[in-house]
Order: sequence, then structure tokens, then C-alpha cells
Amino acid sequence: MNEFMMIFRHVPNPDYKPTPEDIQAEIKKWQDWIGGIAAQGKFSSTNQLSYEGKVVQSDRMVTDGPYAEVKEIIGGYLIAKAENFGEAVEMAKSCPVLEIGGHVEVREFMLINA
Repeated sequence: MNEFMMIFRHVPNPDYKPTPEDIQAEIKKWQDWIGGIAAQGKFSSTNQLSYEGKVVQSDRMVTDGPYAEVKEIIGGYLIAKAENFGEAVEMAKSCPVLEIGGHVEVREFMLINA
């Protein structure tokens, strides 16, 4: 079984002001989706990313990031186990980020012989 990273991207809506109930409903969607992957024994790890960061450039200059001109954010990731790329993509098709117009980038980890 191979490991795949699913990277969650979306464009935040600055006008969206969720209620506490909205937030709890969204958290439940994510818990249910991740729980379904875990129930199949295919969950490795996940985490949500903060909105702040630093970018180290090739000249070693450090700037605040992600860049302000980029409207899309990476909200988090999940690492899942799958038999092949097709199975990983099928898992991603039910990701809650898709319901808000976001998308999921699915990438396989490269195996490097040490």
C-alpha cells in the first residue's frame, strides 16, 4: 500500500460570518470524512495549517508568507494509504472542502532508496 498526501486548497470568503453552529457542523463533516478513511485502516495523519507563515527564498531572504496576492490558501492536508492513485483520488472526491468550492490536490510520496 502506498501513501498519498491530499492538500486542501480554497479561496476564503471574507463576507462569510459563520455562527458557532455553522462551525460545529463543518467540523463534524471533516470528522466524519476522516473517520471514514480511518475506519478503512487507510488513515496516516492530518493537520490544519495556520494562516501565517514565512517564505525562505533561494537567496535566503525570509519574507512573510504566504504571499498576500495569492487568494487561494492551503488549509491543511491528510496523508492516507491507498492501493493506487485511483483509490486515493476516489477518497478525495468526498472531501468537505469541495462543498465550499475548494479543491484537493492528491500527490503520491516518492520512494527513495537510501
